[in-house]
Amino acid sequence: MRMRKTIKSLRSNLKRLLAKSSGLTFEKNSELRTPNSELLVKNKGFTLIEIIILIVMAGILLPVIIVPFATGIKGSQKPEMVTTAMFLAHQKMEELMKFDYCRTPELTPGTYNLPAPPITGYTWTWTISYVNDTFAVSGSDVGYKMITVTVTDPQTSTYNVSSVVTKFQ
Repeated sequence: MRMRKTIKSLRSNLKRLLAKSSGLTFEKNSELRTPNSELLVKNKGFTLIEIIILIVMAGILLPVIIVPFATGIKGSQKPEMVTTAMFLAHQKMEELMKFDYCRTPELTPGTYNLPAPPITGYTWTWTISYVNDTFAVSGSDVGYKMITVTVTDPQTSTYNVSSVVTKFQ
């Protein structure tokens, strides 16, 4: 019996000695602990009410955040349509501007829409009219013709490009 007490005493002294030399503490009926560790650990994880509140808040806030992004994504195709429509308008204008003032039938006053544009979903019309030196529509030939190319995109937005051709050299 005495031997047992002696062994127990030696064991406890050895634990204290090891703990003291390594900077650890020994609590009664517990394991060795570092100086910064807590003896009682109560707050681990989230409670059920905290998780429910988080889910409710996410359900309210996520749609508020996502709606502007969805709207932006829907409208992101519009700049591409504008670029394509302006490309078609400039393409047709360049095609018409290469002709001399007196060239017929290419620069005969009137409204035209054939041939169709090379890109499906878009339509174009071009109007050639006589104008005066202030670019107001004139009923007779005074040396100026205005060419206006109008392109309509698949969403029915229209884009215009205008230019003036003169017979003066």
